[in-house]
Amino acid sequence: MALSTATQPTAAESVPGRLRVAAVQMKFATTIDENLATIARLLDQAARRGVDAVLLPECATTGYAFDFSRLTPVDVRGSLAAVGAMAARRRMHVLVGSPVFRRRKLHNGLVVFDRQGRVSYCYAKCHLTEMDRKHFVPGDAVALFDIDGVCVTSVICHERRYPELVRLAVMAGARILFHPNAGMDTLAVSRKKRGGKDGIATRAFENAIYYLFANSVGPQGQGLWSAGDSKIVGPDERVLGLADNRNEAVVVANLDLSKATGVYAQRGLTNPPFLAPHWTRMVDEVREQARKSWLAFDLP
Repeated sequence: MALSTATQPTAAESVPGRLRVAAVQMKFATTIDENLATIARLLDQAARRGVDAVLLPECATTGYAFDFSRLTPVDVRGSLAAVGAMAARRRMHVLVGSPVFRRRKLHNGLVVFDRQGRVSYCYAKCHLTEMDRKHFVPGDAVALFDIDGVCVTSVICHERRYPELVRLAVMAGARILFHPNAGMDTLAVSRKKRGGKDGIATRAFENAIYYLFANSVGPQGQGLWSAGDSKIVGPDERVLGLADNRNEAVVVANLDLSKATGVYAQRGLTNPPFLAPHWTRMVDEVREQARKSWLAFDLP
């Protein structure tokens, strides 16, 4: 089992101004029950390392090659209830990629559980791939939520290509980006993506935030592969922990939140002056939409 290259203290509780986080890299199985067993095993590893918040990949409960056409609301609620119980048992925040229903429509979501195992937020992927569009409908919000009082945001997989989702959230106060991913590429394309060729360090730097990237790894079904490379990156582009391209991993780092200033996004709110009122209005709308958008999802 590969673990983070970072060496960190193991205090179970976050200290003021710090948050201990993990990005989990996992191999998907073919059934929900098998994936839940993998999630439990990897969360145990994170718990033993004193983590406050854990990010799992996109569609971690099902795998991304799952036949979503046969998925039911009962299946989704049951799998998420199981993850919520895992979060409560380990007393840590768990952010898990999962399909979610809303008004009988299926979304590609990230569900957030607090330390008591309660759902505290749900984000639905807005920018869909061709594979997504076969089963999912797009969300309609920029992610904005709290982890232990720290304002954070998320994008899912393909959405790394849309920097406005991150910039607007950082303008609204986010200081950490959680990015669940599930690579679905030919082996040749997967190999080209390895070694950090993903723009993550740039996104962390240009927003002055921390960036967690949790990917699947290895064969994904249908002859497709995922490049792994799960990582945690600091606002200065420094890689705090990095997984390989073959193994499951729990990448752990302590985040010094005083370094996540969001300074460049904050400056963008005021200069050039002619844009300032438009940015202010957009940020207000981002906050309001984030607050109300997730309440209609069919969650446990």
